[in-house]
Amino acid sequence: MSRWWRPELGLAVVVLALGVFVVVGTLDVSAAASQLGLGPRFFPMLVGGSMVLIGLFYVIDVLRGGRGEPEESEDVDAEAPADWRSVGLVSGVFLAFTAILNVVGWVIAASLLFFGLSVVLGAEHKPRAAGIAVVIGVATYLLFVKGLGVTLPGGPLEGVI
Repeated sequence: MSRWWRPELGLAVVVLALGVFVVVGTLDVSAAASQLGLGPRFFPMLVGGSMVLIGLFYVIDVLRGGRGEPEESEDVDAEAPADWRSVGLVSGVFLAFTAILNVVGWVIAASLLFFGLSVVLGAEHKPRAAGIAVVIGVATYLLFVKGLGVTLPGGPLEGVI
């Protein structure tokens, strides 16, 4: 490969391509706007457009000679092995979330997801983590269903919330 190709440019192109993919994929979404005037296309377009801009600026920076700085933090041990146990547990929590989502509904599944992730990642005060997980699960459900008009599985709490 020629001198202009570097790993930084590969990452920049991936960010740009993902942004274009999100924007193009969002163009097919058709639904009525919510009560707030924001439809289900707003946030994906915002994220995709941001990724396109960041990717473009990143490509330009790399082509002009910009380079990623090596990690110099004192908290990072470059020689330490990966924590595959945590990776496996986080992956298991996400897989369990996808398996139970349609059965128990968003609020319960998301609450279990957030609680499970907090425990796997080291939460020491589990009752507080459980309470926060429930609040986040209910808040995201209300934001998406009531605020944005997006349909999420209600499960046994369908008529309650």
